Amino acid sequence: MPLDASELISDADIERYRSDGVICLRGGFKDWTETLAQGIEQNLRDPGPMAHDLSGEADSNAGPGRFFGDYCNWQRISEFSNFVTNSPVAEIAARVMQSETAQIYHEHVLIKEPGTATATPWHQDLPYFNVKGSQTLNIWLTLDPVNEDVCPRFVAGSHLWGKLYYPRMFADASDYEYSGDAYETVPDIDAAPDDHNVLRWQLEPGDALLFNFLIVHDAPANTSEHRRRGFSTRWLGDDVVFAERPGTTSPPYPDIGLGEGDKIRTDWFPVIWPRI
Repeated sequence: MPLDASELISDADIERYRSDGVICLRGGFKDWTETLAQGIEQNLRDPGPMAHDLSGEADSNAGPGRFFGDYCNWQRISEFSNFVTNSPVAEIAARVMQSETAQIYHEHVLIKEPGTATATPWHQDLPYFNVKGSQTLNIWLTLDPVNEDVCPRFVAGSHLWGKLYYPRMFADASDYEYSGDAYETVPDIDAAPDDHNVLRWQLEPGDALLFNFLIVHDAPANTSEHRRRGFSTRWLGDDVVFAERPGTTSPPYPDIGLGEGDKIRTDWFPVIWPRI
């Protein structure tokens, strides 16, 4: 019998999420790895309109391997839709966020093939998005073994810094062209490693990293012998509303038809938990 969220996520996990901004869920999605692997192969065969090969977008980062990304395909790829609607992921998201509801924002496939030299720069997720609120969650699920030295890294507690950092281009780590003074450049975490509690894990297929949209994190180059197929689902809770950003967001959602502070529309971003 499948476990429910209360069996997978303890009260201690929720407290750790509040303080650190990230937790590791061991084996919670191991029964879904084959389904998602099939969906990812379909995504590679038939990329969506926002697909991108990040390993070749900047000459300074060009090198061996491939860094593929694509998002907003969950409603057209049946395996992704099956996972979003029928797995425990939405209930888990609601429990971790301490929200009555879990609304799907989008999914994001990120694949670094073995030997991919491109690193993902330190960044926050929230400034890329046209939403704001405290009840947010990214669930990054791995379909492959991930050694600790190539695991995404997180600065514990950075979601509580009260900062908004410029979104950064994954290809060359340059800041987005956002206007205004609400944003800062992400600090150089690697220049002062002793000043931060940086968390990472050794992962197995079906493990997942659950983290707040505001936590500062990165993802190293994939120097391992394994593919690093990450499948992220991004979730919105009760207090999340629309946010105007001073530039193009990612995903852009140009025709969303909302203004600052509006509730997020449910026709575009369905409430998955509780199940109707």
